[in-house]
Amino acid sequence: MTIILKIKPAILPADLTARPAPLDLGALHASHHGWLVGWLQGRLRSRADAADIAQDVFLRLLRQPEPQAPRAPRAYLATIAQRLAANLHRRRCLEQAYLDALAALPEDAMPSPEDQLALRQAVAEIDDALSALGPKVKRAFLLAQFEGLGYAAIAQQLGVTPRTVVNYVARAMAQCCLHAP
Repeated sequence: MTIILKIKPAILPADLTARPAPLDLGALHASHHGWLVGWLQGRLRSRADAADIAQDVFLRLLRQPEPQAPRAPRAYLATIAQRLAANLHRRRCLEQAYLDALAALPEDAMPSPEDQLALRQAVAEIDDALSALGPKVKRAFLLAQFEGLGYAAIAQQLGVTPRTVVNYVARAMAQCCLHAP
């Protein structure tokens, strides 16, 4: 009597050594740009801002050295767009605070338009540099430098130790020095 065993080959997920497909940016843009602009417009309430951010999303993808095709393109594009929209909102708030401070100055102390532009650019660069470090580091630095709070008071506000605040402020100072002209 002979017994014949039939063995099924193991079902494995897709080849684990295969690299993800390269991104076809033209096809991604053609398929999802209109959707992304509409999605952003619903959140931002501005067609111009939505179009600008959508363009920036695809520019960011274009600048990547070897972009890979995302599994969920719309979720991927929306994540990038949300970050860019948050940056836009942050910059506008920063610019409004700057304009409010300028408006409070007496006319004879008003900086020239060239100086105003240089100040705006410097503030935006510092904000970008600090934002790269995280919200607590940025907040600690701003509280120390502009509010004049001591490290113990900052630590209490942030819910960290004073030693952590020392580290936060040191990291922020180093970041600002690296981005200084």
